[in-house]
Parts: sequence; structure tokens; C-alpha cells
Amino acid sequence: MVRIVLDAGHGLGTPGKQSPAGEKEWLFNNRVLLAAQTALLQYENVEVVRVDDPSGMADIPLRQRTDRANAQQADLYISFHHNANTGSWGDWGGVETYTMDARNANPESVRLARLIQPEIVKAMGLRDRGVKKKNLHVLRETRMPAVLMEGGFMDSRTDIAALRNSQKLQAQGRAAASAIAAYFGLVLTPQNQKPLGSSAYRLVTGTFSSRDSAEKAAELIKAAHGWTVYVKEE
Repeated sequence: MVRIVLDAGHGLGTPGKQSPAGEKEWLFNNRVLLAAQTALLQYENVEVVRVDDPSGMADIPLRQRTDRANAQQADLYISFHHNANTGSWGDWGGVETYTMDARNANPESVRLARLIQPEIVKAMGLRDRGVKKKNLHVLRETRMPAVLMEGGFMDSRTDIAALRNSQKLQAQGRAAASAIAAYFGLVLTPQNQKPLGSSAYRLVTGTFSSRDSAEKAAELIKAAHGWTVYVKEE
């Protein structure tokens, strides 16, 4: 059983966490979380634990969120957020994924973030700001691989259209779930698999003696064809 913790950041009443038009960040975060949760539950042997308030009415303290994840002995912690710069409309924007900034940070967090980042960039159709490191509570105090996603800027004149698009937010959640499935090697339940006779083909590119060599090859393939390539340890 793979236990995955999902966390929609903040709450509806958290001061300052909104667009210049008053749209609450939690509402964006929650739409992404619900799509990710629905997608993840289509896989075998997956349990999803939600550590924020599903109604958004309470901003659950960060300590309480990470304590619950640790007590559940979760295998993964994903925190969904959307960014802000000055709180007033501007021309900045983009998607970024964070892991913990420390020497003893879990390297698996970085591996997962590198799978997630290109997928949510593609889902949102926004600028790629890359995988970054930062000392954040939910990344520091969790005992399992943990990433924090920033799916676009709420105060960006360019990003806000994507954030107001429910289909894009749902696509972001499904993209995160797809990357998580690749990370764990999850298998869809029989009822969610493609029926016999439908067209589905997997391309296997090769076997490498080191992860570094495999990731370099994946980067070359992506640069040449624009494909998303997953590196999986066998």
C-alpha cells in the first residue's frame, strides 16, 4: 500500500492569500488537490490522506499537518499552492516546484519534483521556473519525500487566466498524479485500464548503468522531440 498525503495550502480565511481580485488561494489549491486525489485513487494499492480542512474554513496549523503525515507513516507528501509576488497585478509568472533546502534533504524529493515540474508546466501552459529549494515547514518537518507545488501566480496578468480555468487546474492535478504514479510505478486498477483492442503503446528507450546517464538521455530525447520521458529504476 502506498500512502500519499495531499495538502491544499492555507484556508479560505488566511490573510493575504488571494488574488488582487479577492479570489482565495485555497480555492485554486483545492481544485488541483481534488483532481489529483481522483486520479490517484484509480491506481491499485493507493491510500490518500488529506491533512488540510476539506471545507477550507479552518487553516490547519502546519505542525498539525506534518505531525499527522508522520504519524500515518506516509510514503509521500504533496502540498498544492499558487504563488503571489507583490499582491498587485504584474507581468511576472510561471510554475515552480520546491524541495527542502538542506544538506540532509531527502534526494527522493528532488527526483519526484523533477518528474512533477514539467508535467504541471505543460498542464498549465505557463512559464517553467524550474525545481527550486527552500526551507519550508512542510518540506523540513516531514519524514518522507515531500514537494510543494506553485502552480502559477495569482497576481500575474498572464497566469490568472489559467488559474481561473477549471479545466487547467484539473489538468494540473492529474499531471501531478501521473508523475506520482511514474515515481512509484503504480498500476491502474482493472476497471481503469484501457479495454482490450484500444491503442496504447509504451516506448522503452534503453537501460543505463547509472541514473545520471539515464537522466541525461531523457533530457536529450525531450529536447529533440518534446516528449515526456520517465526514468524508472528496475
